[in-house]
Amino acid sequence: MITQSVISIHFNNFNDNFNKSDKMRQLVLVLSLQLITSLTSTACSILYFIDKTTGKIYAVNNEDYWYNVKPYIKIMPPNKSELGRLWYGWDDFAQGGINQSGLFFDGAVTPNQSTPKGCNKPKGNLGDEILAKCKTVEDALTFLSAKDICLSNGHLLFGDKSGNAAVIEWVKGEKKVIRIANNYLMATNFLLSDTAAGNYPCKRYDAMEAEIKRLTETSTPLTLKEVGNIAAKAVQPKTVTEKRKEAGTLYSTFINISDMEFVLVYKLDNKRITRMNLRETFKLNKAQTIILE
Repeated sequence: MITQSVISIHFNNFNDNFNKSDKMRQLVLVLSLQLITSLTSTACSILYFIDKTTGKIYAVNNEDYWYNVKPYIKIMPPNKSELGRLWYGWDDFAQGGINQSGLFFDGAVTPNQSTPKGCNKPKGNLGDEILAKCKTVEDALTFLSAKDICLSNGHLLFGDKSGNAAVIEWVKGEKKVIRIANNYLMATNFLLSDTAAGNYPCKRYDAMEAEIKRLTETSTPLTLKEVGNIAAKAVQPKTVTEKRKEAGTLYSTFINISDMEFVLVYKLDNKRITRMNLRETFKLNKAQTIILE
């Protein structure tokens, strides 16, 4: 069942560096939501988007999961062998993030598939390692190929500051790479190269795509507000299961890759917002852990 709701998230008090930018002084994100109440605890919605009018590049994501995990943001400064990076997740595992070179990634669970022979399951904190070593989408794809890493139940979306983006997934024992077409690339929880495998059609994907089409019918420049509202069409409100477990959109991230601006909203709560200028953050040369609570 689908219900209608409205949530307003206000980003009025950015730090001093953001306040110097006219376009960021009054960033108000009004989420007019089409909420899907039959929650899947491992759902995820990811969008990489290029504004055709300005050329600005954005990445937004909803992480839908159980509320009993302890998520946090991890910031690692650059050094001689690793790029500065920010990732978000829990249990020492990056669910998504971005590095100082403007490479973004996020992942989503998909129907289980066989992988090519000789493939290795990811070990350790794969996302952190990719962000530490790779500057572009092609770097990331090469990294996975060189290490023969495959996922049997998920796909990854990579996007960079050059306008390149791709989803990599493994279907029926074969690697599939889906490249960006036109000005956006999306991923939810069905395999883009084999929709018959399950989780399709996807109401979240359809709602986001409909909003993209609506916004791009005009040549009006878009901001993080409007792009964020695309992902807002796919958020999932808190649901309590029969076993009293809470689940829903754990956090939503909004990234202006072109200007390196980052915003995270925790549990759809406009009082629990984390925002930062990533260029200034990486200049601090300081490792940080920001607990989301």
